[in-house]
Amino acid sequence: MDFKVEDRPSDSPFVERIWRSQREQAGTFTSIAESHWGMVVTKYKGRQIFTVRGPETRATTAESVAGADLFGIQFKPGTFMPDLPAGMHMDRRDRVLPEAGSNSFWLNSSAWQFPDFENADTFVDRLVRDGLLVRDPLVEAALQGKPVGTSIRTVQRRFLQATGLTQNDLYQIGRARLATTLLKEGASILDTVVQAGYYDQPHLTRALKQFTGQTPAEIIGHNRLVPLSFLYKTKPF
Repeated sequence: MDFKVEDRPSDSPFVERIWRSQREQAGTFTSIAESHWGMVVTKYKGRQIFTVRGPETRATTAESVAGADLFGIQFKPGTFMPDLPAGMHMDRRDRVLPEAGSNSFWLNSSAWQFPDFENADTFVDRLVRDGLLVRDPLVEAALQGKPVGTSIRTVQRRFLQATGLTQNDLYQIGRARLATTLLKEGASILDTVVQAGYYDQPHLTRALKQFTGQTPAEIIGHNRLVPLSFLYKTKPF
């Protein structure tokens, strides 16, 4: 069975979603490609761990710890930390911030209290006030197809700096996640090809093998031994 996650929206223009989950069983799972970066707080056996996690450009194998409670903040494209850019932590090269105490961690030479699911918005607001979290409006404009008034090369450079990815990377990952959602919700493979914008079934299969580690038939199947990581409602950028 794939992981269950509870998520909620945020009023912050910097945040895509806030989520939490509990690991009930230990074991291996497939971490599917993800275009957003985020922060994760893991609670396990009385200890808290704060992790900065970058985008993932391909499916990888990961381990689940039974009894761990996880809470995370996922950020919108264009939101980034100048001192901890997403490109430094891509593909599970996570950055674990040092503990300052049982309820705090070190960030920018200061001790910060661990945030939680309820006060995450307040935590993000403080990061923004302190200049540790910023947004590049050019990224959002580019994703929406709006005029940006600068060269393509400048757009590409700033896009990569803010997200760790190219604009095409974001599109391909988003499309694969959409296709996976459609298949898990009962859409046929051929309908998924059309709705997610793939050329044909082989094109869909190649993309899902890269980004989810599974074929369309394996995603549809109810007897999968390896669960998938969190899968949110999404659409290609």
